[in-house]
Amino acid sequence: MIGHLAYAVGSPCPTLVLDARHLPRQREPLLAALTEARRWLAAAGGEHVLKIALIEPSAHPLFDLDYRFVQALPGDPAGFDLRGSCGHSVLCAITAAAETGVLPRLGPGMRVRVNVLNNGDCLACEVEEVSRGTTGFTMHFLHAPPKPVSRLLLTGRPTTALDVDGERVEVSLVSAGNPYVFVSASGARISGAEELFGDDPDLFDRLVRIRGAAAAHLGWPAESVFPKVAVTVPAGGGRIAARAVSVPTWHPTLALTGAACLGAAIGIPGTVPWLAAREARYDGGAIHVDTPGGSVKVLAAVHVRDREREIAWITVGNRRVVLHGSFLIESLAHFQFKETVECLSVSA
Repeated sequence: MIGHLAYAVGSPCPTLVLDARHLPRQREPLLAALTEARRWLAAAGGEHVLKIALIEPSAHPLFDLDYRFVQALPGDPAGFDLRGSCGHSVLCAITAAAETGVLPRLGPGMRVRVNVLNNGDCLACEVEEVSRGTTGFTMHFLHAPPKPVSRLLLTGRPTTALDVDGERVEVSLVSAGNPYVFVSASGARISGAEELFGDDPDLFDRLVRIRGAAAAHLGWPAESVFPKVAVTVPAGGGRIAARAVSVPTWHPTLALTGAACLGAAIGIPGTVPWLAAREARYDGGAIHVDTPGGSVKVLAAVHVRDREREIAWITVGNRRVVLHGSFLIESLAHFQFKETVECLSVSA
């Protein structure tokens, strides 16, 4: 089977993109095939590739591409998590799909509508520029009709108290793009942005424990990578700083889904990100989020209707993808044979 490798700048690792039409539909045979793909990748030096995108043209008239995200778990080639999504991986999937004919060639101004099968998200990905080997995108997370922000709170409250090593820690549990645990500076035991971006293994371990406590509070599997966890602190001048844990280490920037979730949480009074934004003197509109790998701008359309705050869309811009290339995954050669036969049939 042909695999395609692409890297979204700021992501922890490249994404392996596969055509879902040539893989099993049932969960267990599918995961068995992906396990073989991971073993082949590891033997070829690609053990660090922990993101897999399964794509195919969408049969739905409102979408161009159906997308399913698979998070590979480190250390176990048969370990996977299918609960969430990955915005960087979506953009890699679009880039690979256009190169292989699943989508038309990309050009500035094009919009690709993506149906995220994992969680039902609706994404509109706008192509900003196309240069040699690199494509620039803006991603829009759409909520149609607009969704009450109260429905984004996993516990129905802006903050939730977790028991972390016998200590009470207030966090915000918000789900938009992906579910996140947002932690304040005090919850993370740091003083501010400068300390947030330091090389502190104790901070990392504390966030991992907070994430585990949140998963237990929600009744979610301990082995899942969801919910994600991120610290948000005021950075002054209307900006906030954020740092997140990825798989299996610090995220080099902030996940696209994390930026979207953060943008939504800033519009929900009382949440940890809302409090950080207020302290930073954020006055509305797009907010700049500082991360270890640079700044990202997030704009969330939140308005009030019938005395209830609703969110219509969230936009995250200035994302770039580099297509590394395509290759035959030898351990899935039987799928490649099927793919070749079908292509020849269509050509004939």
